[in-house]
Amino acid sequence: MIYSRNRRLRVSDSMRGLVRECSLSVNDFVMPVFVMEGENKQEAISSMPGIFRRSIDLTVKECKELFSLGVKAVNLYMKVSENLKDNTGKEAWNKNGLMQNTIKAIKDAVPDMIVMPDVALDPYSIYGHDGIIENGKIVNDATNDALAKMAVSQAEAGADIVAPSDMMDGRVMIIREALEESGFQDVGILSYAAKYASSFYGPFRSALDSAPKDTMEIPKDKKTYQMDFHNSREALNEVFKDVEEGADIIMIKPGLPYLDIVSKVREAIDLPIAVYNVSGEYAMLKAAAQNGWLDNDKAIIESLTCFKRAGADMIFTYAAKEAAMILNQ
Repeated sequence: MIYSRNRRLRVSDSMRGLVRECSLSVNDFVMPVFVMEGENKQEAISSMPGIFRRSIDLTVKECKELFSLGVKAVNLYMKVSENLKDNTGKEAWNKNGLMQNTIKAIKDAVPDMIVMPDVALDPYSIYGHDGIIENGKIVNDATNDALAKMAVSQAEAGADIVAPSDMMDGRVMIIREALEESGFQDVGILSYAAKYASSFYGPFRSALDSAPKDTMEIPKDKKTYQMDFHNSREALNEVFKDVEEGADIIMIKPGLPYLDIVSKVREAIDLPIAVYNVSGEYAMLKAAAQNGWLDNDKAIIESLTCFKRAGADMIFTYAAKEAAMILNQ
């Protein structure tokens, strides 16, 4: 005789909803946004179907639509002109730069939109690296000083949260101190604490032309500062350091191949956890859906829900707008 039957709690949609352990909401989403120079310009990103580079005016229009759908946070990335790139990244803290003007425009048009600009030098670097290069190496401390200038400039423009994605040692503390000294005590830091040197970033780098340049003089990849994908204990070490240095939110990147890391970090800390459903993950799903191998809508919702199940509080995803439309049906 069987008395314990788990299937009793699966008999209907209503029953399954009643006992559901986690749920997905439009409030969970952060939409990454690519911005380019010009006016009334939009360029499709071929490796990410449905995603575009837009000029500031069209970016503002997109943000209004996102907010109307319930997506209340955007993560900003700039497509920087080649003539503005160098080895210092100084364009990153230009008060009249593309990033700063984008932040101002969004906050003027949609004041309640949470604006999270990326803090990293690779879009501004002639080498495509997240740091300043000296004698063929990415130098840590000089890069941190540049990142602090970048973060303060973004805060001055109206950013709500700055998001350092560079993986330099000690940069959260340097940025926090710079923000405090500049009077931006209320500007948060979302730290990419466990960012792996991953093969899943390809479409993103093509979107911004920010891949490391392949020359003999500099490292050909980002493995000297991003994490080795074989390691998990190291992720906790990185997370604990960033928490101690003053991070407000912890990021784990990539997402789907690193759900074990999300789960471990969730068990270890109480701060909010973000996870990045990166460009390669998005592109794989889209390619499979376009070939008829997956149901696009169902696969999107299932893949995003798994981040919540693993313990994430928010999800950076290129599918944010699409998922919001699905959930709002």
